[in-house]
Amino acid sequence: METQLIKFKRLILNFFLIIFISVTSFTLQAAENKILFNINQEIITTVDVSNEISYLRLLNKEIRNLDNKQIIEIAKNSLIKNTIKKIELKKNIKEIKLKDQYLDELIKNMYVKIGLQNERDFKTRLRENNINIEQIKEKISIEVIWNQLIYKKFIKQVKIDKKKIRDSLSNKKIQYQKKYLLSEIVFNIKEKENLNDKTKLIKDNIIKNGFKNSALLFSIADTSKLGGSLGWINENSISEKIKQELFNLQIGQQTNTILIPGGFLILNIDNISKEKKEINFEEEFNKIINDKINEQLMQFSNMYFNKVQKNLTINEI
Repeated sequence: METQLIKFKRLILNFFLIIFISVTSFTLQAAENKILFNINQEIITTVDVSNEISYLRLLNKEIRNLDNKQIIEIAKNSLIKNTIKKIELKKNIKEIKLKDQYLDELIKNMYVKIGLQNERDFKTRLRENNINIEQIKEKISIEVIWNQLIYKKFIKQVKIDKKKIRDSLSNKKIQYQKKYLLSEIVFNIKEKENLNDKTKLIKDNIIKNGFKNSALLFSIADTSKLGGSLGWINENSISEKIKQELFNLQIGQQTNTILIPGGFLILNIDNISKEKKEINFEEEFNKIINDKINEQLMQFSNMYFNKVQKNLTINEI
């Protein structure tokens, strides 16, 4: 009798357990498919946010040091920015698509940057993180074609003092070349925000979570996904205004807030290199010009994005 009673209780318990699992599963599925934002009929869902988190973790391991709420917010902002660019591109071009050969090369650059040796390892990593390769291709295509659009719109407005660059390099066969490994946070302030308060908020977060995590949280630049990393930059390629900010700083220190076209900038010195080098005049000249062109185009990109964003309505559901 006692055995039958135990069996009966187990049966009832299993029954309610099955019901609970089914209801919970249904609730989770409903939550995963929830629409979070609607931007000009382009929607962002909780599934998109989940996928974006996986993508951001793939690109930058530093994001794991943040709490879940911060990570979700970063993913939302990343998706909103990507969607805004996509909407604007559709107004200017027929199709957001790159040639396969070019796209394959960009994907190769991506997996090399995150420390993988070949495409096979990259695809394995994608499967482990439940990331769709087609989504990555779309993201890369949007970024590249957006940059092409910015170049087309603003290249004629880029101003380079070639004479000044030539004069700075003339009669120098050998020089001590100084390079900075830099990371950036580019940010804006909203109507009700105060610059000093926003700067303090970012600086406090840098102390607490580190510069790269702060770039993930606050930077509006495309570099934010990589913790704001700009790579190595030759001192000759840096504007006098920024060079003065960097001059007395040590590795690990940040500049004051710098006003730039399209927002405000904080730079972090990740490393400094100084070496004696024989100068190839034309090579050095062209590199400095390219660096300065890219710097100005990035500022135009931020300005143009801000303008596009203001003309769109972002509906949070």
